[in-house]
Amino acid sequence: METIGFVGPGKIGLPISEHLVKSGRRVVGFRRSSLAEFEKIGGVPARSAAEVGAAADIVFSCLPSSEALDDVVQGPRGLVNSARRGQIVVELGSHPVPDKERQVEALAQRGAIFIDGEVSGTPGMVQARKGVIYLAGDTEACKKIEPVVSAFAETCLYFGKFGAASRVKLVNNLLVALNIAATAEAMALGLKAGVDVPLMIKAIASGSGGSTQFGIRAPWMAERRFTPAQGTVPALQHYFDMIGDFAEAVGVATPMLERAIALYDRFVAMGFGEYDVAKMVDVIGALPRAKQSEK
Repeated sequence: METIGFVGPGKIGLPISEHLVKSGRRVVGFRRSSLAEFEKIGGVPARSAAEVGAAADIVFSCLPSSEALDDVVQGPRGLVNSARRGQIVVELGSHPVPDKERQVEALAQRGAIFIDGEVSGTPGMVQARKGVIYLAGDTEACKKIEPVVSAFAETCLYFGKFGAASRVKLVNNLLVALNIAATAEAMALGLKAGVDVPLMIKAIASGSGGSTQFGIRAPWMAERRFTPAQGTVPALQHYFDMIGDFAEAVGVATPMLERAIALYDRFVAMGFGEYDVAKMVDVIGALPRAKQSEK
């Protein structure tokens, strides 16, 4: 039985681990908080990232911050302590590219390969195997892990040079932020229009104005289904500085994102931080209609 390691089996990592277990693999995992849910889905708990690395030749991680990534890879109980020639480590969390690049040499000194990975999709999409996995870095290593990735995602895309997966994820999440805000604006209007709302959603979702975010969030907005959150605004705000730095580096303006950021800031200021981003419909709905002379 093949053993796969997973460090950080949280909202995204837990359904990934569950798919791996269901595929017949032994999954050894570690996270700083409770592993109770991980054990419930058949995972084998470990006491450190190093212990995970010692048990598996392929290790996935999905970490919330660059600080956590540094500690998991290079900390006193990190992956470098058990890394070995031929081992592959894939970070699926989103961090500034230099912070991911910092892990490459540390693991390479032990013969291990570090891959730039990203997940496109909500936890629900990942649970349904509808998430898309982006990979970048060592070509042969990425090819080697594709059969493992296929256990938890129908689509796996290789983007070439290390860092490319992270950059594509930033482009993706710029659109996520804009599409959620646009969906909320459209739904705020549609909900007051006196039309058949479920039929309106069906028409738009399958028509020229639809998007993945509209398909997911518009029904929730209509039903006022904001908990449990599949995605929160603070989690989305995690990307805004990275997108801004990326856009600055390549010299591209992001005027629509800047408008959207103001709406997300208002969302949090209104005390909605723990709700799903679908509650943006209430933020839009609470805004006064601007007079033509004020535009």
